[in-house]
Amino acid sequence: MRLNILTFFTGVALLGATLAGCKKDNTAAHHAGSPILIDSFAATSGGGGTEILISGSNFSSDTNAVQVYINGRRLAIVNSNFHQIMAVVPKRCGSGKVVIKIGSDSGVSSNTFTYIYSHIVSTLAGNGTAGFANGKGTDAQFNFNGASWYRSSGLAVDDNLNLYVADVGNACIRKVDSAGNVTTFCGNPGHYGYADGQGLAAKFSIPYSVAIDPAGNVYSADPGNWDIRKITPDGTATTIAWGSQSPWFVAYDKVSGLPYYGSVSSPGNVYQIPSQWNSTAIVSGLNYPAGIGFDGHGNLYVSGNGDDVIHKFTAGTWQDSTIAGQTGKAGYTNGGPSVAQFSLPWGLAVDLAGNIYVAGNGTWDGGAYNPDQSVRFIEAGTWQVSTFAGSGTAGYVDGVGEAAAFSGPTGVTVDKYGTVYVLDKNNNRIRKIISE
Repeated sequence: MRLNILTFFTGVALLGATLAGCKKDNTAAHHAGSPILIDSFAATSGGGGTEILISGSNFSSDTNAVQVYINGRRLAIVNSNFHQIMAVVPKRCGSGKVVIKIGSDSGVSSNTFTYIYSHIVSTLAGNGTAGFANGKGTDAQFNFNGASWYRSSGLAVDDNLNLYVADVGNACIRKVDSAGNVTTFCGNPGHYGYADGQGLAAKFSIPYSVAIDPAGNVYSADPGNWDIRKITPDGTATTIAWGSQSPWFVAYDKVSGLPYYGSVSSPGNVYQIPSQWNSTAIVSGLNYPAGIGFDGHGNLYVSGNGDDVIHKFTAGTWQDSTIAGQTGKAGYTNGGPSVAQFSLPWGLAVDLAGNIYVAGNGTWDGGAYNPDQSVRFIEAGTWQVSTFAGSGTAGYVDGVGEAAAFSGPTGVTVDKYGTVYVLDKNNNRIRKIISE
């Protein structure tokens, strides 16, 4: 009996020592010069404000000494000890490995934290009624669907966050500042024709597309006049080329410093404009090529409206590769490059990171019958396709992600901060998507 009692108290003493040791270990100082090990973390995905608990060893109870990063963005530290750190993910953090730094020591996780953005859709300008009115926000009116065959995709944004809009039904180019104030930039609203000149003296027929260069010059493609214009920041329009084919889309490549245009024809081509009155086909024989855009390396991307795919043409050689979609198989499916499906993709934009945004409804009338009423996102390099905002159902709803609704999204552009703008044809509105 005495032996059993002695054994019992010995066990209690050992257990107490173990608990005390753990407690002491949890509050121990970081061992400088020794590895920082990250065993695991949870949650493994989330948006801004997500708390993650990081487990490992050789951390520190001094929260002022601990730094945690994901994708180069620093997290706020809630609490820490030798084995665990609780931290909060900042907004717009992005995905990446978890990195812990304490003094000159650091450790990196083997797994990646996946950042999930919330894409918040709002209305920047327009009130839903086809017409013409300048003004702020919903006081303004556009005419994107006064005739069902209007197929404008025309949106471009400058570095001062001014948005330029090809208002096809009003035969002019509108300007929307960052506060949503809408004015007439170039062209005489409702007066169709052809004329170079400044402001109201200029005339357009059916301006479908616009692009912008670093100096703030706006380029327009007008298939009604078969011309491409250059419009200086003071609103003066000058014809720089006549289309070899009817020009529907225009883009500007910062690498070559030149404008380009494309024709929605079959066979259809994409042309470079090396100088005034000259154009050279760099890509030929496409099946109704639609939206065009360039990344920071001069690679060209094209919405293959007739084939339901997205093309990449390598800068210089212009070698063609299909980066997303299934040729001739229309649908609305997200996933890997060979799994994803598009249905008559139309407008296209490329952001500074090389990600691609596609306005999904390239039907002749922007009809609700098209299975894609969204803006799709194609991740640079992996070419994974997801829905950025909207869904397969037409409507008008401001909201988050797929809870938002568009009706005939035909144009898209993205500013230097990653804010996306959408020409919402049948809603006669310009929508704005902020990612948080």
